[in-house]
Amino acid sequence: MTTRPLIGVTTYREQARYGAWNTAADLLPATYARSVEAAGGIVVLLPPQNSGAVEVVARLDGLIVAGGADVEPSRYGATRHPQTQTPRPDRDGWEAALLDAADAIGRPVLGICRGMQLMAIQAGGTLEQHLPDVVGHAEHAPAPGAFGWTSLRTEPGSMVRRLVGEELRVHCHHHQAVVGHPGFEVTARATDGTIEAIEDAERGFWLAVQWHPEYGDDYGLFRGLVAAARSEN
Repeated sequence: MTTRPLIGVTTYREQARYGAWNTAADLLPATYARSVEAAGGIVVLLPPQNSGAVEVVARLDGLIVAGGADVEPSRYGATRHPQTQTPRPDRDGWEAALLDAADAIGRPVLGICRGMQLMAIQAGGTLEQHLPDVVGHAEHAPAPGAFGWTSLRTEPGSMVRRLVGEELRVHCHHHQAVVGHPGFEVTARATDGTIEAIEDAERGFWLAVQWHPEYGDDYGLFRGLVAAARSEN
């Protein structure tokens, strides 16, 4: 029997109300787990922790860095824009450590939205802190708690094109975007020029997208990650 790969997915740590409780909670939209399961993987949730990234990644076959709050601007040498959200330093540090550990032993990684931004920052890159200042519209994040839609085109020969196709329309919710991305190739852009995917083929499956594939019905990116993770077994 083929062993299904263990895929770690990072989580939020937020104040949450459920049942009779209103307390700090480690949580993640269920669409992430469903997408990994649909692609043939087993999900392991990875809440922010102060240490242990190396030990955790050694037990995983693949890693997803999920969406969430804005990354602390000091991590890429910037001062805080008025529209930048309250930072989550515990999550920033934990996910950065997970990425370093995954890179050190060649684990496949998929970054989603914030995850793409953090992967670029870890490589020495930078962000545009408020995208409407540049593109002149708020279609990438039309309202709190609401997804926008954007159309994008992938680059010929890229991993992302192989997994999701040449052109697609996707769910998105972000007001920041990758600008600098040392070591990564830009492999998809929205029609307004926003960078929508980056990848580093030299590191195997080291891919990130700005949109939210977990909310669609195309599991190509997750299947690609699970296939790469299975080859690590």
